[in-house]
Amino acid sequence: MCGRFTLTRDGTDLMDILEIENWSSDFTWNPNYNIAPTQETPILTFNRGRFIQTMRWGLVPFWAKDLKMGSRMINARAETLTEKPAFRSLLRKQRCIIVTDGYYEWMQTDSGKQPFYIHHRKNQILPMAGLWDKWLDENEKEWNTYTIITTEPAESLSHIHNRMPVILDKSHIDYWINCDYPPDEALGYLKPQENPLEFYPVSTFVNSPENNTEECIEHIKLEGS
Repeated sequence: MCGRFTLTRDGTDLMDILEIENWSSDFTWNPNYNIAPTQETPILTFNRGRFIQTMRWGLVPFWAKDLKMGSRMINARAETLTEKPAFRSLLRKQRCIIVTDGYYEWMQTDSGKQPFYIHHRKNQILPMAGLWDKWLDENEKEWNTYTIITTEPAESLSHIHNRMPVILDKSHIDYWINCDYPPDEALGYLKPQENPLEFYPVSTFVNSPENNTEECIEHIKLEGS
C-alpha cells in the first residue's frame, strides 16, 4: 500500500518540472515531508492542458453518505480496478496524478515496523497514478478526493512491502490524465517501477503525521548494519 508520502518542492518548482499550464488560483503549496490521508495535496489532471488543483487524500465516491468512507479508500489495487464499481467509471473520465517526490513504507522486523523512505535516485518527481471523484456534502459543499493506485512491488522493494504505488514514467503522464485516451490503453501503464528508485531506513519520527520536518527523511543507520 501507500499510506504516507512527501512533496518537498514548492509550487513554482512544480509548475516548471511538470510543464503545467494552469494552477488553481485558490491553492498554494508549502513543502510537506509527511503527507497523510485526509490531507489536501496538489493533484494533476487534464483540462485543455495540464492543470493542478487541490484534492483530499481518500476517495469519497459521489454516492457515499459521508466523508468517512475516504479513510478506507486511500489506495486502489491496479489488478481489480475494472471490477470495482467505485473505480470502474472513474477509469473512463477521472484519472489523475498524485504529485510526489518520495513515499514511506514500513517493513515488519523482529523488533517492530521499520520505516523506509523510497525516492528517485536523482531526487526527481515521482508521478503516482490515481483516480478522483467529486462529492457533495449536505450543505452542497464540493469535495474533490482521490485514491492512489498500487501494484505488485518491484523486485528491489519486495522485501520491504508486498505492494507499491504505481509510479508513471514522465512520458506517460498525458496518456493517463487525458481521458480522451481509452482506459484499456491507460491501464497498460500500471506497472511496477524499479530502476530509478532508491530507499533507506528513516526514524520512527515519521510515524506521527504531526511531524513534518526534514528529520522525517533523514537517513539513519540500523543496529547491526
